[in-house]
Amino acid sequence: MRPTQTEIARSDFNERWLSIIGIGEDGWDGLSLAAKQAVESAEFLYGGVRHLAYVPAVSAAQIAWPSPMAPAVHEILTHHRGRSRVSVLASGDPMLFGVGVTLTRELAPTEFLVVPQVSAFSLACARLGWGVSETVLVSLVNRPIEQMHRYLHPGQRLVLFSEDGTTPAAVAQFLTDSGYGSSQFTVFEYLGGSAERRRDDRANIWSVQQCGDLNLIAVVCIADSETRRLPIVPGLSDDFYLTDGQLTKREVRAATLARLAPLPGEHLWDVGAGTGTVGIEWMRSHPLCSCIAFEEREDRAARILANAKRLGVPTLKVIKGSVPSTLNGLQPPDAIFIGGGIGRDGLFQACWDRLPNGGRIVANAVRIESEIAVATWQRLYGGELVRILVARAEPVGGVLGWRHLMPITQWSAVKS
Repeated sequence: MRPTQTEIARSDFNERWLSIIGIGEDGWDGLSLAAKQAVESAEFLYGGVRHLAYVPAVSAAQIAWPSPMAPAVHEILTHHRGRSRVSVLASGDPMLFGVGVTLTRELAPTEFLVVPQVSAFSLACARLGWGVSETVLVSLVNRPIEQMHRYLHPGQRLVLFSEDGTTPAAVAQFLTDSGYGSSQFTVFEYLGGSAERRRDDRANIWSVQQCGDLNLIAVVCIADSETRRLPIVPGLSDDFYLTDGQLTKREVRAATLARLAPLPGEHLWDVGAGTGTVGIEWMRSHPLCSCIAFEEREDRAARILANAKRLGVPTLKVIKGSVPSTLNGLQPPDAIFIGGGIGRDGLFQACWDRLPNGGRIVANAVRIESEIAVATWQRLYGGELVRILVARAEPVGGVLGWRHLMPITQWSAVKS
């Protein structure tokens, strides 16, 4: 006799040593039969103190997450893997900025079962009547608040996962300082539970300093009348940056990013970063893009970090020191931009050797000596040479005249 679908599902369930269960503010009563079965059959049950308190008496050893969680996660993935039946309780949807992502990253799909609950994100959108696909979710849990800069656009709807009860006041102040104090500001506390509460105000008049620790923020971004808006395409105006003058100008920067061609999740090395403009705009192209900026001067390195925070990519990493001595042990890049140090001995070869096949490299030369270097690289490794000439109209007496920027010779290649 062929097994029924229920028997197949039960057999499949029994083969998986790890179950990750989403639980809401409605606690045990809100769990499905499959979720309850996974908890009741576990030998070890992990979760937050609040989550474990929802569970009635079960035979599993209950282990509250330590702070930090890393030792417990390591224990699950090494000591218990394939040897014990483990269940983990997590808020809402464990795969939405949850522990489920961390636990399953190195596992085969046949090893685990995820039973999600309705996420706080979906609940908030339902309460507000917002389309989930039209709303941006940003987590501020263990993440810098400055990342919000890249999402501040008039009319943008945001849902923010809070770190704790002080987060709403911090976000309201951040919006006000960033020129979005007129934004509609809503805080949901204990969403989905019997203690659910909603507070509404404008960001610039928000006065609650301490909300419930379990809260979520919803924002409709409204720019103040004099606020400068940050466009989403490469080539930000030069005056968005703090600089000592050592920066790739916006027209050249846009052409440079087009050649670097960032894709989601890719990693850039910005060598001789100066003000950090190319690396910053690489990261602004997609939330999953990352960058290491290499800069020898300490004042410029500090300025790169300040610019990265101001422009919404605070996780950009800066390494102070010279290339190639600082490259050892680093994650290989998908692309490399050389904006400074082109004539330095060993710099190009070290970068080229560490670039994987299919990786892109772009170098911008200003000096004649640098032009000779990139022409040599083109002859040896192929690629394209482009001359970029930019002139800006500026007042000359009582009329306008063309003021030419220094010409740029740009070499770009794909390693094969």
